[in-house]
Amino acid sequence: MHSTDPGGIRQLTTLVEVNHALSGTLNLKHSLHLVLEILERHHGMFRSYITLLDRQTGELYIEASNGLTAEGQRARYVVGEGITGRVVESGRPIIVPKVSREPLLLDRAAQRKGLKDELTFISVPIVVARRRVGALSVDLRFKPDFDYHRCAEFLRVVSAIIAQALRVEHLVEAETHRLVEENIHLREELRERYDFSNMVGNSGRMRQVYEQIEQVAGTNTTVLIRGESGTGKELIAHALHYNSPRAKKPFVKVSCAALPDTLIESELFGYEKGAFSGAQARKKGRFELAEGGTLLLDEMGDLSLATQIKLLRVLQAREFERLGGTETIKANVRLVAATNKDLEKAIEAGTFREDLFYRLNVFTIFVPPLRERKPDVMALADHFLEKFAREHGKNIRRISTPAIDMLMSYHWPGNVRELENAMERAVLVCDGNVIHGHHLPPTLQTAEASGTVTRLSLGGAVAAYEKDLIQDALKTSRGNRTRAARMLGATMRVLNYKIHKYAIDCSRFRK
Repeated sequence: MHSTDPGGIRQLTTLVEVNHALSGTLNLKHSLHLVLEILERHHGMFRSYITLLDRQTGELYIEASNGLTAEGQRARYVVGEGITGRVVESGRPIIVPKVSREPLLLDRAAQRKGLKDELTFISVPIVVARRRVGALSVDLRFKPDFDYHRCAEFLRVVSAIIAQALRVEHLVEAETHRLVEENIHLREELRERYDFSNMVGNSGRMRQVYEQIEQVAGTNTTVLIRGESGTGKELIAHALHYNSPRAKKPFVKVSCAALPDTLIESELFGYEKGAFSGAQARKKGRFELAEGGTLLLDEMGDLSLATQIKLLRVLQAREFERLGGTETIKANVRLVAATNKDLEKAIEAGTFREDLFYRLNVFTIFVPPLRERKPDVMALADHFLEKFAREHGKNIRRISTPAIDMLMSYHWPGNVRELENAMERAVLVCDGNVIHGHHLPPTLQTAEASGTVTRLSLGGAVAAYEKDLIQDALKTSRGNRTRAARMLGATMRVLNYKIHKYAIDCSRFRK
């Protein structure tokens, strides 16, 4: 069992076991120790160690060993120093048939002095991606007629398998480091993105919203966000999370209206294996996924009464059970609920529980519709213009005066979401560097202030476009008709005629 057999079945058995040891666990240090034990068990290599290169210090240290004392395990070498150092420096194996006659053998790790038996020392390099990163070194009892060169070749095969394991570990470490750095960067980016000081809009109604966010963000208080669809309730939920002590923990969203009643409970609380047909494994719910962080229940006014009861219990006791389970799970989650429903009317109609409403209605933020914050329309429009021009690679610098009038006169039933969509469409269809009225959606072009009707005739469309261009030129020239005429390539006589025709007030552009 302890005779070395370089060319036999024992070598193949060894290689299979070495490969299994290195691939069967994520603990590489433990795996390397198992490899050395396999070499002793099958080949009598009673003392062995693996040295690796420390990238920071440039020294060789012992990563795994078999048969070394605690003092020997702490030995370190400089590349080129001693036999092991030379193996790493040259990338070639070294065989010392009789260690007692080799003055270069430092004996720093193995401490062979005083032993009765003559020993043989073999060291082979470990090479990863053509870089020498360490060495595999072993002690054998000396045998005069033993083929040590074939043994060294066998050990080189073992070192190649070790090198692959090291390469995989380096890749995993690099990827893990990259993911950690990316995660930190993304979290910081999200925190900056959802900092309420960066939210667009400076109207009085929105300043009140910012104050409320600032008041409650740093607490664990349940927040209810109310407002029409498209007003940015989810954006406010993000701002609450990323400006809170829970910012480094998960932010999890669940849309209550998007899931049927049969699925919402399992999505919120998870389920155990076998809880229902198709439940082949345990699944964590959103409450567990949001552990330590924030859970946003969007459109929570659409929850069924049965789910409302279970949600009420979580809010009261801060615990729940998975579907089909008996284990009670603590819920360390900050709850933010958002709805566009009139909850008071829902309570009267019996579709929403009054006790749940009072549990949620601890701190309520009302998000005003866009028609009630008209001063913010242009700030938002400019923001979306810059965003989509960058995304779509367009060089669009501004919005024309007539287009501004159309944006300001529209009632925005779809709120900020509708404005965002309108600006993206305008950027996509714009072939110049100014957004004009005809670039905006037809719904805006039928607004009263635009002076158009639902279906424009050819003459009407040309007139509207002509008026748009003249107003834009007057705005650029600050009401100077001579400069405006030059910009348009027209005579003063023609320009004055058109200004009179379209009843354009030039004085408004002189400010």
